[in-house]
Amino acid sequence: MVRVGFSDRIMIVFIYIFLSVLGFAMLYPVWNAAVISFNTGSDTALGGITFWPRAFTLENYEIVFKDKRIIDGFMISIARTLVGTFLATLCTAVFAYGISKRELIGRKYYMIMCIVTMYFSGGLIPSFLLIRELNLMDTFWVMIIPGLISVWNMIIFRTFFQSLPDGLEESAKMDGCTSWGIFFKIIVPLSGPVIATLGLFTAIAHWNDWFVPSIYINKVELLPIQTKLKQILDSNIITEQLAQMDAAAAAQLSKMQNITSKSLSMATMMVATVPIMIVYPFVQKYFVKGVLVGSLKE
Repeated sequence: MVRVGFSDRIMIVFIYIFLSVLGFAMLYPVWNAAVISFNTGSDTALGGITFWPRAFTLENYEIVFKDKRIIDGFMISIARTLVGTFLATLCTAVFAYGISKRELIGRKYYMIMCIVTMYFSGGLIPSFLLIRELNLMDTFWVMIIPGLISVWNMIIFRTFFQSLPDGLEESAKMDGCTSWGIFFKIIVPLSGPVIATLGLFTAIAHWNDWFVPSIYINKVELLPIQTKLKQILDSNIITEQLAQMDAAAAAQLSKMQNITSKSLSMATMMVATVPIMIVYPFVQKYFVKGVLVGSLKE
């Protein structure tokens, strides 16, 4: 049994205290936003709302879910995240599989060109002109196609593919398996941890992105929830909600004196944030294994 010295115990206590304070600093803003979203707006305006709702209410969420713009944006975000994550992970993995082959002619040149794009870009104006010339403006695919390939994810995929035994592919080729068959029947099943980890990172990027739609999309019905949340936070949400609702709903909303812009903003923020947070626990076990196995090579 290893004995722990006094100095080591002091260090362990310090580490636990530091991590506890750091964790509290990370979690408290989210918790406070949730508390405000469940508290009446008029009571929140008085201040002092910290850990628990002082005047519990569900009216903020009722108003949020009555707003068709929020629901439409929520569905667009779900569709973008599912489609974008699947296609981006697939395209990046296929590209990385090709780059991982040492017999590929010009392999080093392709890698240099890919790495250059990680550090240099043409800028917003050339990107805007390119998107316009490709007729992707005001389309759902403008949020998908430009981000199909991630160089960083490609490098992790490539390193993992290179660490697999060559005998697996040689045996499959002797049995008459094609390159596509090898990739989908052998490589992909062995790449579960890497795919889960990088897929989650890609999904988070798609879910949280509000900037790209705000630049390339003018149709309100195509805007994802994060872009609409940004617009709501920058405007008077109560005025906009009243303008969007019918007369009966607007009259009902006008009677709710306890609802404020801040309470509705916090409720909208929680609706936009909680879904992607729920995904984390299901793929957390793949994080360390997936990233390390794709970034280190024996």
